[in-house]
Amino acid sequence: MTTNDGKISQEKQQELLEKFDPDAATRKLSGNMGRVVFLGLLAFSVFQLYTSIFGVLTAQLQRSIHLGFALALIFLLFPASKKNLRKKKVAWYDLLLALIAVAIGAYWPMNIEDLVNRVGRLTPMDFYIGLAAILLVLEATRRTVGLPIMIIAGLFMVYALYGPYMPGFMAHRGLDMNTLVHTMFFTTEGILGTPLGVSSTFIFLFLLFGAFLVKTGVGQYFNDLAVSVAGKRIGGPAKVAIFSSALQGTISGSSVANVVTSGSFTIPMMKKLGYRKEFAGAVEAAASTGGQLMPPIMGAAAFLMVEFIGGGITYWEIAKAATIPALLYFTGIWIMTHFEAKRVGLRGMSDEEMPDKKEVLKKIYLLLPILIVIILMVSGMSIMRAALWSILSTILVSAISKETRIGFKDAIDALVDGARTALGVAAATAAAGIIVGVVTKTGLGLKLANGLLDLSGGYLIPTLMLTMVAAIFLGMGSPTTANYVITSTIAAPAIILLGVPDLSAHLFVFYFGIIADITPPVALAAFAAAGVSGGEPLRTGVNSAKLAIAAFIIPYMFVLSPELLMINTTWYYLIWIVFTAISGMTAIGAGIIGYWLRKLHWYERILGIVGGIMLIYPEGMSDIIGLGIFILLIALQMVFKEKNTAEPKPANS
Repeated sequence: MTTNDGKISQEKQQELLEKFDPDAATRKLSGNMGRVVFLGLLAFSVFQLYTSIFGVLTAQLQRSIHLGFALALIFLLFPASKKNLRKKKVAWYDLLLALIAVAIGAYWPMNIEDLVNRVGRLTPMDFYIGLAAILLVLEATRRTVGLPIMIIAGLFMVYALYGPYMPGFMAHRGLDMNTLVHTMFFTTEGILGTPLGVSSTFIFLFLLFGAFLVKTGVGQYFNDLAVSVAGKRIGGPAKVAIFSSALQGTISGSSVANVVTSGSFTIPMMKKLGYRKEFAGAVEAAASTGGQLMPPIMGAAAFLMVEFIGGGITYWEIAKAATIPALLYFTGIWIMTHFEAKRVGLRGMSDEEMPDKKEVLKKIYLLLPILIVIILMVSGMSIMRAALWSILSTILVSAISKETRIGFKDAIDALVDGARTALGVAAATAAAGIIVGVVTKTGLGLKLANGLLDLSGGYLIPTLMLTMVAAIFLGMGSPTTANYVITSTIAAPAIILLGVPDLSAHLFVFYFGIIADITPPVALAAFAAAGVSGGEPLRTGVNSAKLAIAAFIIPYMFVLSPELLMINTTWYYLIWIVFTAISGMTAIGAGIIGYWLRKLHWYERILGIVGGIMLIYPEGMSDIIGLGIFILLIALQMVFKEKNTAEPKPANS
């Protein structure tokens, strides 16, 4: 199902989203039930805007109402099974679950005085409401983000209940059912904990910001701008994909959604130019996955990082620290695609395929809201206020042109779309709260951190490698948000105990949780890209991981050298680190692809990989040796020049 220009049709895009992104598999409701859901989503956004403007409610009230809205809407929109996806009617049991969800959301507001006065003593009604909340959160999580995170949260609760029967250092006194239910729903250490608190404030508003940006047509503008900047370069469409996906990452928190939307435009272009199907899909998957790493608006987990690190750290400090690693990530993919294009002999796009640069520049104002959010956060404004002003600025900026103007209907649709996007995040953060609650109540975090250190012998590199494996493994079936919550509570403390700065440790687990989307055998972003390109899924995943090799190296770099995160460093040293890192990635890219100035011999490829790793490792002698190998490799290519075997191919080959 493609359009006349080779792009993937809207129907095919939706099909791929539903297949690889559980958050997109919703009923298409109409009639009275469609209107009920529409009004429910609108009311959800209005509630969030009202509390952000006039003051957030107390933690239990804000979070329980947020949870009630999300759960009720999830059971109306998401069927219990994908087999029922095409049915336009809501099953009777889903209506019942939605009504119970409303009761759960209203329970705290209606009984807050009694609940506060009872201080932990549960009535039978409290117990059943709390138990229902736990069960509904698990089921809502399964429907919106998949089975793995539900299983993980369930296993944590089993661990809490059966602590005395656990082996070795994992054993604890155990919790009874009453204590577990109380912790999960009647304190701010469980479901109503920090993750859901961040969802009910910061994350929701930035999702609304993204929804309003989409209404201006900025998504298509990102593609046009990327083509204008990179289209005519060697292997142009691949570089368009990288540039466009980095920009799309500012409005999309989903690797799969980014792949399907921008990939439906870039992948056909790459195939038309001559890239192999698997390579074209891999470029888009690797670039789209990196979108969550790209400041100023990173993945939802980055907002959680503010609360989890604490110590007064601001979101802007996190975004600033992530800037150089993100640029290095995309630079690494750019280098690899450049060498692949030279190896195969692919040129850029023709003049006829390029958009009118003057027309593209006329719409540069669409990027103003993103610039405004950066300025506001740099100025020290709170995240919520920055998000609110950014939404308003988007509406005002859109009015510059009739073509981009957000009217009343567009604004209502943006409010509904933003709330719809927030449902999966709310479910994931609620489930993550269950995990955090168990970790806090049982002391599991410290137990696992010490166990991890014992397993690694107390050495930093082995600890980092074990943490990387855990983060990737969890990320294969969990959204980034839940993955970050788990790894930041059980693995990041072990890294911190070895003297690593908190920010470096948290960004380390954050990175590997994200790149799980392109790491076989379960590489959902790569599989979605294969659906667009028509390539073989597993081979696309392998190519994606190869292209994103920088993502497997950069986290080690900023742990070993926190200066890369602009922590306690000077500008001249920072420039040196970036220079050696880019040089190292160039050498590694050439070694993996097998091409630089010409086709590389096997020993030159080995030299490139070894020298690149030494350049990337932030240590004086290693840099000097790596730089020597780098210069030697260039000299070898200059001295022993060979004629390229591949001639430039036309754009329509």
